[in-house]
Amino acid sequence: MTKKDSSAPQEKGKATTITVAQINADRINLLANQYWAPHTASNHDTYNPEIIEDIYFKEIRDIRHSVRRIMMLEFSQYLENYLWPNYRRETASHAHMMSIVFMLNEKFRERVSVWKCFEDNSTEFPGFFQQCLESCLSNEKPTATFMREQTALLLFLNHCFNSMEVELCREQAKRLVSLTMWSCLQPRRREQELRAIPEWKKFWKKLQKRDKPEMKEKLEWERHFLQKLMIKFMGILDSISIDGEISEDVIRYCERFLELLIDLEALLPTRRFFNTVLDDCHLVVRCHLSNLAKREEGKLFTQVSQIFFNNLHKLTTNYFLTQ
Repeated sequence: MTKKDSSAPQEKGKATTITVAQINADRINLLANQYWAPHTASNHDTYNPEIIEDIYFKEIRDIRHSVRRIMMLEFSQYLENYLWPNYRRETASHAHMMSIVFMLNEKFRERVSVWKCFEDNSTEFPGFFQQCLESCLSNEKPTATFMREQTALLLFLNHCFNSMEVELCREQAKRLVSLTMWSCLQPRRREQELRAIPEWKKFWKKLQKRDKPEMKEKLEWERHFLQKLMIKFMGILDSISIDGEISEDVIRYCERFLELLIDLEALLPTRRFFNTVLDDCHLVVRCHLSNLAKREEGKLFTQVSQIFFNNLHKLTTNYFLTQ
């Protein structure tokens, strides 16, 4: 389905076109010339992590004008010349990680080359991906800012799953949707599923023997990630009352989450084992029974939910017809 812009909605009549005069006089352009612009490379100041913090809190995270500001940062090559070259998992702050996420999402929105700068310097990508996953499961108080960050992280995940042809993404994403994710199923349910396809049962036993004891905690965390993410989503969905005020940021998060699930189900490499975990969580039923689905503000959520249900029904029907 067509993706929506991940940024905040524009006010009617407000253009996002940026003129050359605006760029030259803007604070972002001045910072770019000082720290990362290619044409001033010989005169750059040394790397300063406080610059990233300042830009994130004043320009990117500020929902009032972030669309235009992120566009200007993208135009200045902020991601490829400053954020990513200076990213180190051991020292990277939350603001640094989220800045990369927002800039990557902007590249997808503008439909420009995304993964090249990561491929040219791929050493830190696994650590960056792990930091994003950990932030996805954060359970902070659902403020507007927090929900906007969580929505951006969902969009980033979706881009990764939809870029499985890129080795960099495939190596990280496949660990979340492989057969090993069935470790989060109840033993009886897992045995039932494995019994249906003997080849998978043999493979499951081999995988169990292959696990290294020192990696067990990390591997189990990865295998339970999508289940935990769905549980978190259902918790947010259950927190919405049948009446009263409701945050637009919460609604947008719920819509984005369903879009992520639709795309996971649309791709054979991701749905093969994920589908069983999805069914085990009873997520579709929870969506249909949610208060958001009954509210006027949840109209789009209900439509997306119906698309998800229809796609899931077709896949299930086709599966049984081919058995």
